[in-house]
Amino acid sequence: MITYAQENKPVAHVDLENFSGRWFSLSSIPTALDKDWKKTIDHYTLNGKGYYDVNTTYEKVRKGKSESKNITSKLYQVPESENGEMKAQFVWPFKGDYWIIELADDYSYAVVGHPKKKYLFILCRKPFIDRVLYTHIVERCSNRGYNTDELVFQFDFLK
Repeated sequence: MITYAQENKPVAHVDLENFSGRWFSLSSIPTALDKDWKKTIDHYTLNGKGYYDVNTTYEKVRKGKSESKNITSKLYQVPESENGEMKAQFVWPFKGDYWIIELADDYSYAVVGHPKKKYLFILCRKPFIDRVLYTHIVERCSNRGYNTDELVFQFDFLK
């Protein structure tokens, strides 16, 4: 069974411990920050202060050249949101919306969106996903109003 919002809104509940760990960004409608990123892998560590420390590794691709990079950020739960609505912070004091809009019951994949549909990330615990499942995820995102034609593949991930 899959938990997802029918509309563009956060899922009702996220178990913060289960959401911890490694996530592969399979495809995305990128932000200005990550538009040149490929092979993005996020490591979410729930710390004792009530938020995630996030370590992101990626390949930055420019002018045909690829360079390994690393960036750290924080991910905060929005109080009283049941954890599906969060805020990401790459530079203090600025925080951006980070909505988990779809989440597999076994936490094998997640979809992160934005209230104004500015960006979208399809995350998976492995660097690949079943083609049929991916197609259904993209269809649901399109039905929520995301321009899925803008999705950029991060990995060669379809099986």
